[in-house]
Amino acid sequence: MFNSCVNCRAPLEPEDGHRECPSCLGVEHLRQGLTELACPDCMCLSMAARTARLAMHPVSLAQRVDKSADLEEVKALLALLASLRPQPAQSGIRAAIEGRILVLEGLEKAERNVLPVLNNLLENREMQLEDGRFLMSAQRYDKLLQEHTKEELDSWKIVRVSEDFRVIALGLPVPRYSGNPLDPPLRSRFQARDIYYLPFKDQLETLYTIGPNVAAQRVSQLLSFATTLCSQESASLAMPDFPVDNLRPAVKILNLFPKLSLPQLMQRLYPYHIMLGREGRSAVEGLLHRFELVDSPKSQVSEVVNLESVSTDRTAVTISTAGGDVRLQVPSGAHLPRPSPMSTGFIRTPTHSNLLAEMMQSHFVKDICLIGAKGCGKSVIVREFAEMLGYTIETMMLYQDMTARDLLQQRYTLPNGDTAWRASPLVSAAQEGKLVILDGIHRINLGTLAVLSRLLHDRDLSLYDGTRLLRWDRYQTLKQELQLSDEELQQRFVFPVHPSFRVVALAEPPVAGSSTNQWLGPEMLTMFLFHTVSHLAQAEEAAIIQGMVPHVTKAAVDQLLQLSHSLRETNDATAQSLATSLSTRQLLRICRRISEYPDESIAHAVNKACLSRFLPSLARTALEKNLADCSIKLAPSAIYQNYMCVVKDGILTIGQVSIPLYNPDEKTKVPDVLFYDNTQHMMVMEDMLKDFLLGEHLLLVGNQGVGKNKIVDHFLQLMNRPREYLQLHRDTTVQTLTLQTSVRDGVIVYEDSPLVKAVKMGRILVIDEADKAPTNVTCILKTLVEDGAMILADGRRIVSEAAEKPNVIVMHPDFRMIVLANRPGFPFLGNDFFGALGDIFSCHAVDNPKAEAELAMLKRYGPDVTEVILNKLVAAFGELRTMADKGTITYPYSTREVVNIVKHLQKFPDEGLASTVQNVFDFDTYNKDTREVLISVLHKHGIPIGAKPSSVHLAKELPLPRCKMSGYWTINQTGNARHKLLCPTESRKIDIKGPIFLHVQPYAIERHESRALSFTEEHAHWQIPMNEVNIVCDVTTAKDVIFVATCNPVSIYVMKERANMLHYVELNEIFPRTAGGVWQPLVTIAPLGGPLEGQVILHEEESNTVLHLDLMTGAARKLAVTPNTEEPVHRSSKWWSNKDSKPTFKMCTEFSQQNWILFYKENGNQLEVLDVLEGDVYTILLPINVNAVFLVAEDRWLLIENKTNKKFLLTKPLHMDAEDSGVFQLHTITEEPHSRGFGLSSGLETAVPQKISSNQLSAVNLSAVLDQKIVSPNRLFCDACCYGRVVVGFPDLMSPNEVYTFERHTPLAEGRDVDMFFGGGRHIGTPKRINCVTLLTANQIVRALPSSQVPMADIYPKDITPPMTAAYLEVTDFNFKKVKYVPVPRSSTVSPYTAWLSKLSDTDVLLAPLSSGGVVTVDMGGYIRLWETGLENLQRSLLEWRRMIGEEDGRPIQITKQRDSGLDVSAPKHGKVDPNNAPHVGGNQWAGGTGGRDTAGLGGKGGPYRLDAGHKVYQISQMEKDAVPDDIRKAAREMGEKAFKERLKEIEMSEYDAATYKRFSKAVHRQVQSLRIILDSLQAKGKERQWLKNQVLGDLDDSKIIDGLTGEKSIYKRRGELEPELGTPQQKPKRLRLLVDVSGSMYRFNGVDGRLERSMEAVCMMMEALENYEHKFKYDIVGHSGDGFDIELVRSDKVPKNNKERLKVLKNMHAHAQFCMSGDYTLESTEYAMQELAREEADEHFLVVLSDANLERYGISPACFASVLTSNPQINAFAVFIGSLGDQAERLQRQLPSGRSFIAMDTKEIPLILQQIFTSTILSNA
Repeated sequence: MFNSCVNCRAPLEPEDGHRECPSCLGVEHLRQGLTELACPDCMCLSMAARTARLAMHPVSLAQRVDKSADLEEVKALLALLASLRPQPAQSGIRAAIEGRILVLEGLEKAERNVLPVLNNLLENREMQLEDGRFLMSAQRYDKLLQEHTKEELDSWKIVRVSEDFRVIALGLPVPRYSGNPLDPPLRSRFQARDIYYLPFKDQLETLYTIGPNVAAQRVSQLLSFATTLCSQESASLAMPDFPVDNLRPAVKILNLFPKLSLPQLMQRLYPYHIMLGREGRSAVEGLLHRFELVDSPKSQVSEVVNLESVSTDRTAVTISTAGGDVRLQVPSGAHLPRPSPMSTGFIRTPTHSNLLAEMMQSHFVKDICLIGAKGCGKSVIVREFAEMLGYTIETMMLYQDMTARDLLQQRYTLPNGDTAWRASPLVSAAQEGKLVILDGIHRINLGTLAVLSRLLHDRDLSLYDGTRLLRWDRYQTLKQELQLSDEELQQRFVFPVHPSFRVVALAEPPVAGSSTNQWLGPEMLTMFLFHTVSHLAQAEEAAIIQGMVPHVTKAAVDQLLQLSHSLRETNDATAQSLATSLSTRQLLRICRRISEYPDESIAHAVNKACLSRFLPSLARTALEKNLADCSIKLAPSAIYQNYMCVVKDGILTIGQVSIPLYNPDEKTKVPDVLFYDNTQHMMVMEDMLKDFLLGEHLLLVGNQGVGKNKIVDHFLQLMNRPREYLQLHRDTTVQTLTLQTSVRDGVIVYEDSPLVKAVKMGRILVIDEADKAPTNVTCILKTLVEDGAMILADGRRIVSEAAEKPNVIVMHPDFRMIVLANRPGFPFLGNDFFGALGDIFSCHAVDNPKAEAELAMLKRYGPDVTEVILNKLVAAFGELRTMADKGTITYPYSTREVVNIVKHLQKFPDEGLASTVQNVFDFDTYNKDTREVLISVLHKHGIPIGAKPSSVHLAKELPLPRCKMSGYWTINQTGNARHKLLCPTESRKIDIKGPIFLHVQPYAIERHESRALSFTEEHAHWQIPMNEVNIVCDVTTAKDVIFVATCNPVSIYVMKERANMLHYVELNEIFPRTAGGVWQPLVTIAPLGGPLEGQVILHEEESNTVLHLDLMTGAARKLAVTPNTEEPVHRSSKWWSNKDSKPTFKMCTEFSQQNWILFYKENGNQLEVLDVLEGDVYTILLPINVNAVFLVAEDRWLLIENKTNKKFLLTKPLHMDAEDSGVFQLHTITEEPHSRGFGLSSGLETAVPQKISSNQLSAVNLSAVLDQKIVSPNRLFCDACCYGRVVVGFPDLMSPNEVYTFERHTPLAEGRDVDMFFGGGRHIGTPKRINCVTLLTANQIVRALPSSQVPMADIYPKDITPPMTAAYLEVTDFNFKKVKYVPVPRSSTVSPYTAWLSKLSDTDVLLAPLSSGGVVTVDMGGYIRLWETGLENLQRSLLEWRRMIGEEDGRPIQITKQRDSGLDVSAPKHGKVDPNNAPHVGGNQWAGGTGGRDTAGLGGKGGPYRLDAGHKVYQISQMEKDAVPDDIRKAAREMGEKAFKERLKEIEMSEYDAATYKRFSKAVHRQVQSLRIILDSLQAKGKERQWLKNQVLGDLDDSKIIDGLTGEKSIYKRRGELEPELGTPQQKPKRLRLLVDVSGSMYRFNGVDGRLERSMEAVCMMMEALENYEHKFKYDIVGHSGDGFDIELVRSDKVPKNNKERLKVLKNMHAHAQFCMSGDYTLESTEYAMQELAREEADEHFLVVLSDANLERYGISPACFASVLTSNPQINAFAVFIGSLGDQAERLQRQLPSGRSFIAMDTKEIPLILQQIFTSTILSNA
């Protein structure tokens, strides 16, 4: 046996029998060694060794590369190499042959059916190898050797197994620990030995020896504590074993620091406070007290005070403690140590100093793991720690799919195609003595991490290529024993682990009690000493921020820290989830931005960091509440500012931010995209530019189709920056993210991915759909963003600083990353990229543009599309998005869909809007509930989907009587009467009191366009917020503003015609609400104009109270118009009774827009003129008593004398300050009939005008009325006897004025119809509101008439029943001489004060003209309707409406053949069932036929019920169907009812029960469907198939390509359901309890607000939504009332399965509330439920309490209830309060955690609130 070559002295392998090395032997000899002609020395070598010698020969390599003729030989050699590839049992085979001990460690981690390949080797010492060799036991081999020679056995490939071969397997017991149980055949071949901990006494002696300076009692206490935690009792509490082995390093630390706090030391060994639930923590703390480990003197380590280099790998560290300074020597790096105070960029705080000193202690004895939340500073602390000790850092970002090979060694190909192994950075660091940072150890599979166990525990490691790493002292011992040099050992692939090598792991805290996120198990506990990086104290964090960002204001820092610490310190899980988005890292980013841009709003920055736009509603509410508590106010939105984008002199300016344009090397990479600027997107880009200038990487999150890609591309286009684009998907791997792998000529070639190209070239990397890739893949971006470093799959690494090293890519300084992702949660259900990596990016929420911005953008896309259509689309899609945010619908409709619709309309203008929107909504055609919601929204906004062009339902027009001249009006100016008719005038200043300020409240109105399915005169309607007893008493308009007054209570509502918001003011303080027979006010409104626009005058008619009200500020002032205003009013008078009441005061508002108003008293003799602008009142004394005043012109007023009804014309000077302003002139008007001639009085009773226009008809309209061309002053007026009159020449001409009249056949009667619902007779008398308006532009008079005044026979056919109406609008059109009657729909609610209503108006509506033409009506239920009456306007609107509908839909429709069968019916029957289901037409034999008679089917007659068999329908005529005799029709109906009852009988439900349940189910049907859609999607996502690797079939795995070249078969991956690891705790369902109030008050007040019925609907919703999801949600329903606190309604193990059982639950609720005792057990019931839920095992616990807010009535204080509700932080408890007395509910809500309580003043909101809770909490984690 020779150790080296006799020729060149090259070392030889120990098993090599040759005297020469392979190079000296030559290629031919080596080739011959592979054949039967091999020499004996070659035969001693294995075939694999011989092949390897030839493959690595330099001459052989050269020949294989240079000689193309040997290509086939190369292929053959590669095939041979593949056939001899290393097998998993290679080490075992070597041990068997050479008689070694084979140690199988981690037996429980091997998959089933893998280890049984060793079964025969274990039992019989025999095994067939894949290379043809056969292992044989020593006994059999020796017997054969007696009969045959060794050469013969070798030629037969029989190999002897040594008799010294043994196998020792090490493993953990399963099922106590997670893993795979042993296969029975394998288990039976081993002898078991249970290796338990050392006896207590032996361990104690060992620890005494290690820590001689530690008190013996303390050591004993430590060991007792550890031993107890390893007992069976601890295992029953699901607590991981205590790492007893780590007691030795702990005692070493105690030996140097004897006064160290033992509880603190225990936290390093066993961090129970972050890995155990409440019960586990209580158990551990109990043990600490029991063994007196809490009373040890606490000595907080203060800081490291000195660092001194002792040797190249050791540093002396001096740590200051309370007991004095302690000096110890610790391993260190190759660089000189650096004292911490010299650090640049690290702000030292007491907490961090203490942590660094503790890490020095642990570093002295063992590797370290830092556990802390994202962004708390773990990486910064480790870097500081490494710099202090002179370490070079090697960072490895761990991810879930990482394999052991990724951790240790990876295969790669040489340039010639050979494969080789490359050491990982971890192995290289171990040899070079670096500090390895394992970032994200919580993500990696524990089985993969176990491969490092020997390296971490023993500093020993075996690699795949046979290399061994030995601990430094073992290596030195081996070196001395064998007398070998380092080179000789390294030639034998033995290397030392550098003594300075250390590992620091970084991890996020485990989820206590979770079965899926608990990574900190028994094995992991033994590997490290653990240090928790907690959040800093507020003062320390402030010091860091101000040190890192010196220019930020202290006030901003204080506000931010107050917010973040309030979120961190709460027990509320929702608030804590928000705190993760406000880590120290994120706060520093916010402060840098605020420092650079001082005008930046703190609230805006916080909302941006938390992505509040896409938070669940509960979390968003919690954030808003905490922002308000910290006095952080959101700055006013700048959406209306003019954001401009300007490029000038090479400078790009977006908004207020500028940047120089970039000069790219490759301009083709600069995006060029069509982009229409809009304000909202410009604001987003300005925000992006701010962060870009600060050097941040950007993350844009938003729904689909909101323009994320467009914004980014345009942003880069503006800056002239080239980009690289990377699209992620669910199959994205770490390898494909960084490199693109391919095979060329048998060589693996790595091509740079866009990521690497962007890093090299300094481009912008745009990563799209980042949420689609698994977060364990995208997490590798963390080191690239934070440290500018990344390790690539081909061995290269990206570094941020220039380094003269091979395989290094230096990051270009211009490199930046912009990541795009959809928002987390439903319906995208992607991976939570923001949750995993959001805090390392500057986040921007991209939302759909606001209405104004979207409209401006759509105008650019569709310049020829009318603005009316664009407005409808913007409004409809805006509401759909709001509904998606609330969870009413699931799909978030985006701007992309609207743009597509507009582009379609622009391209094809003849296609109607109704058909074009189907391009978007046809996806939802087959979802009935969603389709109903969509259609209702589209109809609401006037998009006539489903309408037909022929659906025009305008009122029938009737001819007007012929216009006749009926007489003359003569204005009398005789001299004798002139002096008697002079009216003196007095003036004075207004006496003003006030102001008082009233609250102007906004209210979002549900505006509905009325022309959805048909075209009518009504074009819009909406409801104002008023209660059932309130009464509308006035409506008026000014420009496009509508004013409505109500009087019970007095309120003013103001809104614009096309707005979606109104404002209202309640005047209870001025007009207290009274009841019964006492005074109730009646108010009229006069809107002011000019400089007083937005202000109104209110007049209460009985008390003559005049108020001036500013609707912008709420300022109300009382104006004393008449001297006796202050006289007491007789409030007890019942002015609405049938008795004659005293006269009231009136206000004339015709010229209120000019800011003067006239007041008079009925039967009074003076007029008061109020000049609001000047503040003057003019009193005019009259010689007559007036009944009515009409302001026919600004300086001419028509007066009607009381009792006589004589008319007078009062003229006033145009200017009050003229010389004769003190006197007004009163003229008498004489009315003469046409037949009498001039000068003769009529003698007939004069008509009392109802309405006279204050302006004249145009000459065109006047000519149309009179059918002659005429130009003259005129006035249009009407009374009860005519449709209308025109007085030509009045009031300007003093000559006789001609009166033209359209006479009625029957005068209109006064009073109301008898109300069939509310009763009450007709009141005879003049109503206080005359519903008559003149529309001078349209030449129309519009009245509101009761149905009794309408000619029903003329407008409705005899066989049609007229609809129930509130009134009819009589529209008299003088241009076309037509009159029509438009029905006004009846109000859904009418005040019960019917007598009051009858005095107010003859109808249930009030009427006012609109400035746009048409009228507005308000019914007594508060329903406002807008009407178009002008024919020209109607024609124009009809044309637009038909254009929106477009042509008829061209889809196939069902063909209906109408025919007369000629046969009669006999009797109804079901009919025979055709087994072949053939179509049958006619006859009366088959069930399911069409066009027949008597049988069940479609399209026929006389059958009992409909039955669809799926065939084409042949429809008989309606006439033939109508001809069916009544007795046959009755029999058919009875048969149908019988079939329905039999169906109900099957489920044992009565017909009444079915109807009852349907009423509750229908009310929450949409919420149930929405929840179930979300649940289905979540369940589908949970079952989404994963990649199963190491498969022999499927898609090629990129990471296994090299293994494929070596012959490995399991190099494929395929999709499949990933089975949970054996031993993994089963995921438990979520536990939910609904606690409902079934007390007597629920029944008592149900008639008032329906609270009991709404609670029953909520229970119904919960039962239906969770049906068939019992495996995910375990729920029960418990009631509470005066009878008890635990009334069982639904048991968790017996939930209702059908409608009958669910109805029984609802009936029980109703019956219990009806008959229970009074009392309230809300507090006791909640407390009991909290205790019950806490005792049950579940992944999460939820409690929802439904209760009324009358807690104080029963002595329950809000603080007490809040305490109970928050008593257990493990239970997510919510309270929903139904109703409230005063502000009780609000006070209760303020004392509860934000987002945990809801107030349902409208009980209809209860199901919606429950859905919100489900969606925001339970379902988000499902």
